[in-house]
Amino acid sequence: MANLEVRKSQFYLGGKPFRILSGAVHYFRIVPEYWEDRLVKLKACGFNTVETYVPWNLHEPREGTFRFDGIADVERFVTLAGELGLHVIVRPSPYICAEWEFGGLPAWLLRHSDIRLRCMDDVYLRKVDAYYDALLPKLVPLLSTNGGPIIAMQIENEYGSYGNDREYLAYLKTGLEARGADVLLFTSDGPTDSMLQGGTLPDALATVNFGSRPEEEFAKFREYRPEEPLVCMEYWNGWFDHWLKPHHSREANDVADVFDRMLQAGASVNFYMFHGGTNFGFYNGANYQDKYEPTVTSYDYDAPLSECGDVTEKYIEVREVLRKHGAEVSADLPESSRKKRYGAVKMSQAADLFGCLEALSEPARRSCPEPMEKLGQGYGFILYRTQVSGPRVGQELHLQEVRDRAQVFIDGLYIGTVERWEPKPLVVDIPPQGATLDILVENMGRVNYGPQLKDCKGITEGVRLDNQFLFDWKMYPLPLDALDAVPFQSFPAKRVTAETPVFYKGELTVDDIADTFVRLEGWTKGVVWINGFHLGRYWEKGPQRTLYLPGPLLRKGLNEFVIFELHGTKEPIIELTDAPELG
Repeated sequence: MANLEVRKSQFYLGGKPFRILSGAVHYFRIVPEYWEDRLVKLKACGFNTVETYVPWNLHEPREGTFRFDGIADVERFVTLAGELGLHVIVRPSPYICAEWEFGGLPAWLLRHSDIRLRCMDDVYLRKVDAYYDALLPKLVPLLSTNGGPIIAMQIENEYGSYGNDREYLAYLKTGLEARGADVLLFTSDGPTDSMLQGGTLPDALATVNFGSRPEEEFAKFREYRPEEPLVCMEYWNGWFDHWLKPHHSREANDVADVFDRMLQAGASVNFYMFHGGTNFGFYNGANYQDKYEPTVTSYDYDAPLSECGDVTEKYIEVREVLRKHGAEVSADLPESSRKKRYGAVKMSQAADLFGCLEALSEPARRSCPEPMEKLGQGYGFILYRTQVSGPRVGQELHLQEVRDRAQVFIDGLYIGTVERWEPKPLVVDIPPQGATLDILVENMGRVNYGPQLKDCKGITEGVRLDNQFLFDWKMYPLPLDALDAVPFQSFPAKRVTAETPVFYKGELTVDDIADTFVRLEGWTKGVVWINGFHLGRYWEKGPQRTLYLPGPLLRKGLNEFVIFELHGTKEPIIELTDAPELG
């Protein structure tokens, strides 16, 4: 592979003028069996490059324990792209945003309550260095300078939107170079004065991110970099969804028009996203502008290639723009994956959460309720339990700084829910003999962008009745990363109320494997596993109505579904259908 160079306002690859025509495809949001399909469709559309982030939290789930297998096999993804004739841009910044949990930072960083993120903080930088010591040896052999497909790497991601510590940016750049990253290094930021001042380095290529008004945005960039190539490193051609909000979409002709204008200006462009994929498991992020807003499981992004990898109208219009500008475009449109309606799957076994707490979790005892991170937990749920004396009548129960959504029970009976985005006290009565108070808190995704990035989960301040804080707590971490210990029983299982959290299990026999979608009509809120793989979250409040189930997660013969339902279902039946529902 040839090396990418900058000569004034032009890129050169192997000594010849070159324009980057790139699309973002995140390996960690796609099952590995479909990586080739998505990359082939990217190339068929006319793109010559694929761009991907690298999420630190996926690759170092526990401090000092690194993972580069399966969906985390970044080496295989990059190698495959090169074999298909694509160049690769890698963005291995410690922070990636990406609507990904904690912006890609690992939750275990927050064990250090005094840590300062994304700056010259010694504790933070030691963790970054250890991560890069493990990651960079995987990437360096794949650099174009070593004959591989990687032509450029990012130093930090939209740093000007967060801070202005130039020493920190220089530290990261030096660290990449010292570990062998000798390809083109760049920064990417929004095209505003403060962002370009805070997020760039004088000796690194600067790029900008935006979704419209290219003439205006590139003009602002030119005020700072009059002679560098024009690069839109993130062309936001779609957008992501939050729970409780409408589904986002953007007209294909508008996307094509803005793209055409960027190419007419001579710019290089990276589509964010070309194919979004899925926030499997607990890896969705969240935003915090005026209030906390968690991101849904689907990362369809209204991109040219849909969540399940199908060609859209946007794909067709973008392809025609690329053809107009001389890109190598496939003569035929790629085929969609095969979908199948498998029908209803009835849950045949169940186990209520309160009946299996001790089997699932080893409790910790503290005077005050602690956040997840202090107990070594990253994701999932945590249950707080204490004994309250009585009698108490009409007192207000306050959960100070609950993150993110708490269900409250007195002696096993549900009394209400407290949500971070709309906090309010619950009025409670405690009988004369006292009562057990249980609080089940769901981590709905750490903030991935902005000043609220340091986002501990669980109960982060305290619990009080009126003005009296409650002390002496048992805490049950529930990461739900292994469900073998759940003591399922066949129906009729122990009778549960409509608001009791319950695990359900059901089976489906499959002889013909295809993509499908899990429809949860009549269910309320929870998470779904298929054959031990965590598909993600569902919530009746939408906008997402189905969960994408890629065919490779099924197997011929018996398949096992497990559902953790928080509030109850009208009937314990799911449906596997052949089309998604968003909106």
